[in-house]
Amino acid sequence: MTSTSSDQCADHTSARRILLAGPRSFCAGVERAIEIVERALRSRTAPVHVRKQIVHNTHVVDDLSRRGAVFVEELDEVPDGATVVFSAHGVSPAVREEAARRGLDVIDGTCPLVSKVHAKARRFAARGDTVVLFGHSGHEEIDGIIGEAPGSTVLVESAEEVENLAPSDPQQVSYLTQTTLAMDETADFVDALRTKFPALSEPSSEDICYATTNRQEALEAIMEESDLVLVVGSTNSSNSVRLVELSRRKGTPAELIDRGSDIRPEWLDGVGTIGMTAGASAPPDLVTEAVEALAAFGPVSVEERELTYETTRFDLPGAVRAAAE
Repeated sequence: MTSTSSDQCADHTSARRILLAGPRSFCAGVERAIEIVERALRSRTAPVHVRKQIVHNTHVVDDLSRRGAVFVEELDEVPDGATVVFSAHGVSPAVREEAARRGLDVIDGTCPLVSKVHAKARRFAARGDTVVLFGHSGHEEIDGIIGEAPGSTVLVESAEEVENLAPSDPQQVSYLTQTTLAMDETADFVDALRTKFPALSEPSSEDICYATTNRQEALEAIMEESDLVLVVGSTNSSNSVRLVELSRRKGTPAELIDRGSDIRPEWLDGVGTIGMTAGASAPPDLVTEAVEALAAFGPVSVEERELTYETTRFDLPGAVRAAAE
């Protein structure tokens, strides 16, 4: 972390430089999920229900709620035959079966990259593997993946937990990961698995999604120049929280903010350069709002630091695509 000279930032009203990491904010899976709900609201006359938060951002959920979406925790809150959208984080087969049994009009908002992890879980379990899943207990994505093969899947939340694994056949072990994890912590997990299980079967491609990787690498590119990192995102956004943790592990103080009004003046004392990014579920306009909030404390200069450009796009499900057409 860069040290701040004595003539910089004697208080929180001094001039500052803001480094905007790029890519930041919405990824293709989030954009797709939001558009699915928006199109469903336009094409359905009855209420559109959404199981869980469509993406983990309070502002997105509040906006869609104002426009008519009804967010529920479980399917028992959805009337028989009604429309329900599954969130970007995916659901277990048991949830799909319940929806079919009750005749619900299902529109699947699962991110295609999460769906790929589900497919791997089914394939690994079918060949008799113990599937070690690295992720965070209670996260919707983890619940959905475990649901694909609950009898074969073991959840591990840290590399240290690997040592306690005792599969029935150490020669038949494979692994999967949540798509929104920290790359360095995941690498430690995989190394621990390789050490304990030399016959480990590895997926052909990593499960951490491109957007998570890109946002972490973009943040790392500006952290050393920054005295403070601000990450725009909600507290239940895994990839946003990972960005905060990454910065702190590398030695730069970091704070998670839901919007500009969350910025506390005392964070800015002694701070000359602020690195800023946003999780993949945070709307871009919230970054603009955060920059404006910082400008209220004193003059700011803004520099874009675009590490790579994202061109990934995902097709919409046939139900909403056909309705729109």
